[in-house]
Amino acid sequence: MTKPCIICVAITGSLPTKDNNPAVPITVEEQVESTQEAFEAGASIAHCHVRNDDQTPTSDPERFGRLLEGLRQHCPGMIVQFSTGGRSGAGQARGGMLPLAPDMASLSVGSNNFPTRVYENPPDLVDWLASEMRTYHVTPEIEAFDLSHILRAIDMHGKGQLYGKLYVQFVMGVKNAMPADREVFDFYVHTMQTRAPQAEWCAAGIGQNQIVVNEWAIAAGGHTRTGLEDNVRLDRDRLAPSNAALVRRAVELCEKYERPVARWQEAREILGLA
Repeated sequence: MTKPCIICVAITGSLPTKDNNPAVPITVEEQVESTQEAFEAGASIAHCHVRNDDQTPTSDPERFGRLLEGLRQHCPGMIVQFSTGGRSGAGQARGGMLPLAPDMASLSVGSNNFPTRVYENPPDLVDWLASEMRTYHVTPEIEAFDLSHILRAIDMHGKGQLYGKLYVQFVMGVKNAMPADREVFDFYVHTMQTRAPQAEWCAAGIGQNQIVVNEWAIAAGGHTRTGLEDNVRLDRDRLAPSNAALVRRAVELCEKYERPVARWQEAREILGLA
């Protein structure tokens, strides 16, 4: 398989703390350093959250701005993707950083259950976030926790509501949402291939499912996501020493399936980014 595989590194997230793994980068400076190591290891997309000094999540545009500046300086060419996820803020505060015009931003187009709460993405908020992304030329990465989210994204893209090329990420293994189920994964891939053949897709697994879903995606010709946001361990007995270590695992899987790892230039071309 000759198609390059784009590796996204989700460097921090909203939940993991240094109590879970001391390698989780919290400050902007730590995030930049950790991302640079992951970039050099083979990641071409950085999926970014920011934190307050007490490690709690925030959507503070000032912190996102400092992170964007640092990544552009130390990881030139890397695709920067901001999170508009619901753990970091409420309502339109979730998109307050979009005027900074990152390359990409995550977009959840429907609601679903999370481990202890409902992840709410009401239609009016989804439409507003999509509109802001169009205004600032930010390509969405659709975070699909359910089949309905994939179908909704395809519909929105067909109606011109989503900026740029359609890019859908399957998120599997969140408790109370879609498990890491191979039959479901295969149907997701089939749905993308038959209903949105010009689109690109990616897959992410949570916790111990990370390496499993990485392998499914790479073997099936898609792209994949790794990083300390989704999983803080190498295995049951070892914490991951860095985001770069998790990226290197994905690179090894690319080598196993004889797929080249996309350089940032190739990733931008595949996703239609400047």
